Amino acid sequence: MSKMSTSELRSYQQICGKNGAMLVIACDQRGGMRTLLSNDPQQQSTISEQQLGLIKADITQYLASKASCVLVDPVCAVPQLVDDGIIARDTALLIGLDASGWDTSAEGYRLSRLAKDVDARRVRELGATGGKIMVYLRADQPEANRHNIAILNQCIDDFSREDLLLVVEFLTYKLENESDTDYKAKIPELIYGGTKICLDCGAKVLKLPYPGSKQACAAITQLAGDVPWAVLSAGVDHETFLKQVEDAMSTGASGVIAGRSLWKDCISLDRSTTKNKLESLAIPRLKELQAVIQQYFHAAQHGKNASAEQVEHV
Repeated sequence: MSKMSTSELRSYQQICGKNGAMLVIACDQRGGMRTLLSNDPQQQSTISEQQLGLIKADITQYLASKASCVLVDPVCAVPQLVDDGIIARDTALLIGLDASGWDTSAEGYRLSRLAKDVDARRVRELGATGGKIMVYLRADQPEANRHNIAILNQCIDDFSREDLLLVVEFLTYKLENESDTDYKAKIPELIYGGTKICLDCGAKVLKLPYPGSKQACAAITQLAGDVPWAVLSAGVDHETFLKQVEDAMSTGASGVIAGRSLWKDCISLDRSTTKNKLESLAIPRLKELQAVIQQYFHAAQHGKNASAEQVEHV
């Protein structure tokens, strides 16, 4: 397992709340955010990066200010969040390195892409606490992952040289010739295997999809060892995500990095509508999320540490 340096640990502490658990508001999406703003592909194409940046600024100001950290992209959101005084002084900042979308190989595999001219040094120059990289992985198809593992290794090595925190995320996906039923049955195995790939690459903090059950969450915690992991929302509805967070937190997860489940039905090209819905819908959801994290975090971490001590003693 890769251990955080003193600098990385300090940054990790800053993306966590006062209770020591991660609670990061994710709004680094670009294409996904456009689809939420309009059902019309032609209108989606007219939504500018500046418009997306204003929405991300509102999410940061009205929602992330009540969490411990915000995750944004380097295209629409920064340096404006810092330069315009939008992000609160005690809200940590993570910047995503991944470009929107993916390329497709001849075999139908998803090939991840990096945002142009954004590396660890640039993330530091933008005033961020750390970075986040997301790649697509199919743990059961080694040939599908070579390109994306190379990206992981490149980013992890770069941030290590800069001594800057990097959160590592992966998503899995259905293959073209795979049925929905077969794919869903493989999800726990795919997420476990993808987590192992990230750990083998040297990940020090993980952002992971919900692996399907409380038992599967416990297996992820055991695999990750001392590497903290946060569960992501993947845009599921709020009530579903609360149950997923309960499963993850009660079995040793270290927090939550959530976006669409909180704000997907709140954003609008009308900023007054966005503000009102963030305050009336997203903030109450955030408080419910905080309550679940608070209920389970310390008890689960205590149990996790006790188990580790028992294993060491044996």
